[in-house]
Amino acid sequence: MSVLVLSFVFSSCALHEGLTSNLNNHGTQVVLSKKNYRIVAKVKGTASGTWVLCFGGAFRPLVAEARNKMLEEGRLVGSSMAVINETVEVNNKFFVVFGMKTVTVSAYIIEFTE
Repeated sequence: MSVLVLSFVFSSCALHEGLTSNLNNHGTQVVLSKKNYRIVAKVKGTASGTWVLCFGGAFRPLVAEARNKMLEEGRLVGSSMAVINETVEVNNKFFVVFGMKTVTVSAYIIEFTE
């Protein structure tokens, strides 16, 4: 009986979700009428949070933290580069009374050549 209870307590489930709606409020528009750019790199940032009894692990701060880490990795300040095709992925792991949420934000860095 105790083995059954222990296996229930330490069992878990995980859900993975890719957000397809646009969560970004960027106001910059670039019209690419010719190939005046090149893809430099793919960058990503990850942030995690935990919750106990449904408290904690708020979603928006995790997205902001992951996005900041991604932008730091890209070293965009003072350059003619931009972020395109930003994707937000969410992974939720559930245990009996607590869980963990991991948010990963990834994008491509392009550099303008003209």
